Amino acid sequence: MKKIIKLQLLLIALLSVIVATAQQPSAKTEKKPEDQIRKYYFVMLTKGANRTQDSVTAAKIQEGHLANIGRLYKEGKLKVAGPFGDDGNWRGIFIFDCETEEEVKKLLDTDPAIAAGRLAYEIHPWYTAPMGSFKPGKPE
Repeated sequence: MKKIIKLQLLLIALLSVIVATAQQPSAKTEKKPEDQIRKYYFVMLTKGANRTQDSVTAAKIQEGHLANIGRLYKEGKLKVAGPFGDDGNWRGIFIFDCETEEEVKKLLDTDPAIAAGRLAYEIHPWYTAPMGSFKPGKPE
C-alpha cells in the first residue's frame, strides 16, 4: 500500500514538473486539454543485479551515468530525471519524450550504470496533458 501511495505522489510531482516546463499555446491555437494528451515513457530505475564494483569503479560509472543524463536532456529526449532520497530498491526515475519504447530501450542502453548492471529498469507508457490549459470555473 505504501508503494502505491508513494507512486501516486511521485506521479503528481512529475506531472507538475512537466506542466511547469510545457509551452502554452497562443489563444488563437489553444486546444482543449483532452486534445493535448500525449504519450511519454516513465522509467523506474531499480537496483541492478551487479552492484559489486569497488568504490573507484562505482564512482566512474556514476560519473558516466550523470554525463549520459545531461546528454539525453540536451538532445530533448529526457524530460525528467532524478534519484530517490532513500536506499530502497527504487533508485530513480526518468521520463522520456520518444516515439517508441524501442527508442527508449536504445537510449537506456547508452547509460553506463545500466550497462554495468548497477541499475535495472522498468518502462511504462505514461500519458499527460499540460495542466496550464485547465481553467477553473464552469464547463463550457
